[in-house]
Amino acid sequence: MFPANITRAEAAERARHIRTHAYRVDIDVSASAADANGLDPAAVFRSTSTARFETDGTPSWVNLIAHSVIEATLDGVPLPEGCFRDDKVFFEAEPGEHELTVSAWCRYSRTGEGLHRFTDPADHQVYLYTQLETADARRVYACFEQPDLKATFELGVTAPADWVVLSNSPTPTPQPLDDGLARFSFAPTPPVSTYITALVAGPFHTVHDSVVGRAATIPLTLACRQSLADHLDADRLFDITKRGFAVYEKNFGRPYPFTDYVQAFVPEFNAGAMENAGCVTIRDEYLYRSRTTAASYETRDNTILHELAHMWFGDLVTMTWWDDLWLNESFAEWAAHDAQDEIHQLVGTGHDSWATFSNERKTWAYRQDQLPSTHPVAADMVDLEAVELNFDGITYAKGASVLRQLVAYVGRDAFLAGVRAYFDAHAWGNTRLDDLLGVLESTSGRDLSAFSGQWLKSAGVNTLRAEFSVDQMGRFTTFAIRQTALAEWPMLRTHRLGLGFYDDVDGVLTLTHRIEADVDGELTAIDAMAGQRQPALLLLNDGDLTYAKTRLDARSLDTVLRGMPADMLARSLCWGSVWDMCRDGELSASAWVDLVLREAANEPDLTAVGAVLAQSRTAIDLYTPPQFRDELNTRFAQGVAALLKQAEPACDHQLAFLRALIPSLTSPTGVTMLSALLNGQETLPGLVIDADLRWRITTQLARLGVADDDAITAEAARDHTAQGAERAAGARAAMPDAGVKADAWRTVTATPDLVANETHFQICSQFWQVGQEDLLASYLDAYLDVAQTISDGHDGWDLRGPAIRDHVLAVLFPRLLMDRERLDAVHRWFDARTLSDSVTRQLRERIDDAERALRCQGAFSVS
Repeated sequence: MFPANITRAEAAERARHIRTHAYRVDIDVSASAADANGLDPAAVFRSTSTARFETDGTPSWVNLIAHSVIEATLDGVPLPEGCFRDDKVFFEAEPGEHELTVSAWCRYSRTGEGLHRFTDPADHQVYLYTQLETADARRVYACFEQPDLKATFELGVTAPADWVVLSNSPTPTPQPLDDGLARFSFAPTPPVSTYITALVAGPFHTVHDSVVGRAATIPLTLACRQSLADHLDADRLFDITKRGFAVYEKNFGRPYPFTDYVQAFVPEFNAGAMENAGCVTIRDEYLYRSRTTAASYETRDNTILHELAHMWFGDLVTMTWWDDLWLNESFAEWAAHDAQDEIHQLVGTGHDSWATFSNERKTWAYRQDQLPSTHPVAADMVDLEAVELNFDGITYAKGASVLRQLVAYVGRDAFLAGVRAYFDAHAWGNTRLDDLLGVLESTSGRDLSAFSGQWLKSAGVNTLRAEFSVDQMGRFTTFAIRQTALAEWPMLRTHRLGLGFYDDVDGVLTLTHRIEADVDGELTAIDAMAGQRQPALLLLNDGDLTYAKTRLDARSLDTVLRGMPADMLARSLCWGSVWDMCRDGELSASAWVDLVLREAANEPDLTAVGAVLAQSRTAIDLYTPPQFRDELNTRFAQGVAALLKQAEPACDHQLAFLRALIPSLTSPTGVTMLSALLNGQETLPGLVIDADLRWRITTQLARLGVADDDAITAEAARDHTAQGAERAAGARAAMPDAGVKADAWRTVTATPDLVANETHFQICSQFWQVGQEDLLASYLDAYLDVAQTISDGHDGWDLRGPAIRDHVLAVLFPRLLMDRERLDAVHRWFDARTLSDSVTRQLRERIDDAERALRCQGAFSVS
C-alpha cells in the first residue's frame, strides 16, 4: 500500500515516449507567499517546476503530490481544467521539444518524506530538508518521477536572507529581496534522477574545508542545527571524508563527478543517510551529544563512506528501475567496508572492518533471510509497494555479502577493472544488472551466469555442518560437509569454504592450520582432511569466504563455550554460529547468556560487544519461558555488574556494560543504584552520567513505576532539545499506568499525524515492557484492529508514509504476550483475512518471530 503507487510497467511505457532534458524548479519557503494566499506557512510552500522534454506525441503525465495546483501550462498555454487528478498532471503534446510548467502549493512533511519541516525546541529555529527516495520528489515539484528519466536540475529558492540554503550545486551568493528575503539561484547539475535532487535550508551552522581530487579541488561543507554546533566534530568528519575521496578516486579510476560535497546533519531522519547528488543528508543523531563507543564512530564512518560511494554508483550511474536497488545499496555497502578496511590498514589501527561487517550487517542478513518474507537479492520490483517491502537486510547486507563473494570469485583487480569500465561506459546514464555482469565477465574471463542464478536470483540461506569420524589417535578418517536449505527455498549452492584448525598455543586459541575447499551439493567429501588431527575448534567458513549458516561440532562448541579464539574475524564467526544455534532452539538461552558473560570483556570489536549484549536481552525476554526469566535476568544483571566493576575506567567496555545493565536492573537494590547514579549520589570512575545515560536510567525507572510524569518533565527541562523531547515521550510510554498507555496508543495509532516521525518511533518502541504483560493484555485485539485499518487504508492510513506504518505494524506487535494460545488466535485472525501486501508481510514476519521464540522457550534448559 504505497501512496500514489507507480508501477514498473507504466514507467517503462512512459520512458518509451518521453525523453527528459532539464528541470528548472523554484521553491518559495518564505512565510509571505502562503500568508498572501490565506494559507498556513507552516503547512505549505509554493513550488513551480518547468520540465523541458521531448515526446513522440503520445499523451503522458508528470507526477505531483500536492495540496493544490495553482497553474499548469504547456509551452505557455494553460492545460485544461481537470488535468490534475490521481496525483498526476496529464497533458497531450505534438511530437518534438516542449516545456511544461506546473505551479502548486505543496505540503511540508512531519514524517520524513518530501520536504520535511522541523522546529527546534532548543531555540525555535525552523529547518527544512528533502528526502525524496524512492518517489517523493513529486511531493516537492512536478516531475517525471522515475530513475531512468534523468535531467539537469536547476533550483531557485526564496527564503529568509539569513538562512543557509544547500542543494546539489554549490551555494550561490543570495540576491536580496524585500522583507528580509533572498533568492538563491543554483547552477544546473549534470543529468541526475529526481530522487537524488535536494534542498536543505535553515539557519544551519556550517564548517568548510576542501579536498584535492584527481581533476579538481572539491569544496567540502558540514552543516548542522545551531543547537548541535558544539557537537559537530568537524576534524574527524572531514578526515574520513577526505580518506574516502582518495580511496574511491583511486579504486574507481574516475574523478568525483560533482562540483562540491555537502554533508548536512538533519533532524527526524528516517534512515541513516541519503545519497543526494553532492548534498548528502545524514541523521543528526550521528552528532554524538553524549559519550559513545568506538563502535558508534566506526558505524558513522561507514555511513559516510557508504554515501560517498553512491556518488559514483547510484548517482553517476543509476539503475533503470528499482529492480536493481539491491545493486545500488549492496555496492555502496561493500565499497564502504572495503574502503574502511583499506583505510584501517593504511593508518595501522589493527581494526578488522570485515569482522564488524560479520558481527552486525551479516547477522542482519541471516535473520532476514530466514523470515517467510525473504526474497532473492535481485527481487522483482513490479511497483513502488514492492520496493517498500524489499528495502531490507537482503537488499543491503546479503547483497553486500554476495558482492564480496563475487569480488573473491573474479579477483579484486578484475572486479575493480570491471567497475571502471562500467563507469566509463554508462556515466550519467542508467543500467541494469547485466550491464555490470557483462563487464565483469570481460575483465575476469569468468562466466557469471551460474553465480547469478545461485546467489542473486534465489532466496534463502544454506546451513553447513561437518560430518566426520576420527580414529583412536584423534585423526580424521572420513570428513564431509553436509549442506541443507530451507524447505521453501531448496537451492543448494556452491561455496568456497575455509576450514580453520584452532588449538591452544600458550594459553591462546590460535589458528594452527587451514584448508580451503569447494562445497557443492548435499554432501561434499573433503579428501584433504583425511589424516589431519581434530582440533579443539574446527571453524567452518574460516575467513568468512561464503554466505551460509554454520554449525559447530560438539567438541568445537564445547571449546567455544569455554573460550573464544583471539582473531577478531574468527570470533565474529563463533559469535554468529552460537547465536544462530540459540535462535534455532539448538542451544539454550541460558547457555548463550553464560557465554556472553564469559567472553564480552575479552571481545576487541565493540560492535560485537554491543550486539551480543543486545542479543542477550532477546534471549532473556523472548527465548526464555516466563517462569525462568526473572532468574536468568538476575544472573545476567549480576554478571554484567561484575563486568562493569572490573572494566577499566573510561574504556568503551565500561560504557557498553552500563548500557546493558540499566534495563536489567529491576530489584529494589537495582532501583536504588539507578536512582543514585541519576542523582549523582553514586559515581563510576571515568564515566559521566550524561544526557544519553540519564534518559536510559529515567526510562527504566519509569518502566518500573519509580519515575513519574513530574520526574520525566523535569528531565526533559534539563535536556531542552529535540532529542530530549523525543526521549521523554518514550519514557512516558514505558510507564506502567493504564491511562498513560491508552494515551500513548491513541497517539501513535489513531492520531499519528500529531507527532513527528522520531517521536512516534520512541513512543512505539517503549510501549511494550517486560513485566507489564497483564496491564497490556487487551492491546492484542487493539493491534489487530489497527492492522486491519492500515490494510484497508481507512482513517487516513492510505496517505501516510511507510515509516509511520512500519512503526505501528512492526514495533507495536505484542510479542511479549505471545504464548501458544494467543499466537494460535493471531494465526486464525490472519488466515481468515486478505490483507494488503505490506501488512501481510509485517504480520508474517512478526508471527514467524513469535513462533521462533516459542520454539526456543521449548528448548530452554536451566544451567
